[in-house]
Amino acid sequence: MFGYNDIGIDLGTSSVLVYVKGKGILLREPSVIAFERDTDKVLAVGEEARRMIGRTPGNITALKPMQDGVISDYEITLKMLRYFLRKAMGRTIFRRPRVVICVPSIVTEVEKRAVLDATYEAGARHTYLIEEPIAAAIGASIDISQPYGNMVVDVGGGTTDVAVISLGGAVVAESIRIAGETFDDYIALYMRKKHNILIGDRTSEIMKIEIGSAYKRDKIKTMLVTGRNLVSGLPKTVEITSDEMVEALEEPVQAIADTVHRVLERTPPELASDISEKGIIMTGGGALLYGLDKLIQERTKIAVYVFEDAMSSVAIGTGRALEDIDVYSKSIMSEYRRSALYQGR
Repeated sequence: MFGYNDIGIDLGTSSVLVYVKGKGILLREPSVIAFERDTDKVLAVGEEARRMIGRTPGNITALKPMQDGVISDYEITLKMLRYFLRKAMGRTIFRRPRVVICVPSIVTEVEKRAVLDATYEAGARHTYLIEEPIAAAIGASIDISQPYGNMVVDVGGGTTDVAVISLGGAVVAESIRIAGETFDDYIALYMRKKHNILIGDRTSEIMKIEIGSAYKRDKIKTMLVTGRNLVSGLPKTVEITSDEMVEALEEPVQAIADTVHRVLERTPPELASDISEKGIIMTGGGALLYGLDKLIQERTKIAVYVFEDAMSSVAIGTGRALEDIDVYSKSIMSEYRRSALYQGR
C-alpha cells in the first residue's frame, strides 16, 4: 500500500532529497526555511525560501537549519522535515513510513539522537541511520558486501566524508567540515580581499557553479560579478576568471586532498591494492567542482571517477538500503539503538 512506502532521506546542509520506494527521487529542494520571528509561523520551505535569503524584512528570517551536516536548530529542522515528508507522501503521511536517513561518518551520539528524534516526530514510523559514504557507495551501484576495498569521497554541502568500505562497513573513515558551502565562503572572502567587493551567498554559489575551479582549465572562463564596493558603498561590477577561482579555492580543496591522503595512509595494504586497481569514486554536489577529481588524482596517483549522478547518489543509496534492508543490515544503525542513546538522560 502506498501509505506504507519506505523513504530514504538525504538531509544535507545545502539540500534535501527524498527517495520514495518504488518511485525514485520525488523531491529535491534546498534545505532552507523562512518563518516569522514573532510567531514562528512557517512562510516558505525549500526553493521558495531559498529565494528569500538576504531579501527579507526584519520580521522574517530565512535560514538553513542544518550546519556542517548536522542539526543546528532542532525545532526548525523538525518543521522542515515534516513539510518535506508531507510533500513527498501526500495525504498518506498519517500512515507513518519507515525512513532511512544519512549522517556524516563522524557524528556525536547527541547529534545522532537529534536526527532520530526529529525524523520520528516529523512522521516516521521507524527510523534508521546510515553513514553518508556508505549510502553514496550503494547509490553509486558499488557492491559493498564483497571483501574488496572501495574508496568513496562524498563532498556534500557541509561535510566531506572519505571512507574505505569493505564487507558492508567503513574500515577507515574521516569526515571534515569542509565542502560545497565552504567553497562559497572562500569565494566571498576572495572577492572581499582581492577586489574589495561584498557579495551574497547566492552570488558565491553561482560563481562556484559557473567558473569555480580546483585545477587550472585549458580554456579560461570568465564571469561578470556585481557586488557592493566596500569603499564607496555603491554597486560595482568586475570580471572574474576561472584562474582566480583556483587561487580562491586553493585552501579548502587542498584540505580535501589531504584528507584523502590521510585515509589512504591508514588503509590496510590489501584494501589499498584494491583501490589502486579500481580507483576512487567521488559523489556529492561538491564533487562537481571543476578539476577536484584531477587534483586528487594528481595527489594520490590513483584514478578518480566522478559518479554520473553525483548529487543524487546518497539519496538513492538510502532508498536502496531500505528496499534491501536484510542485505544492508550490517551497514545500518537501527532506531532500536535509540534506547542506548537515552541511557543516563
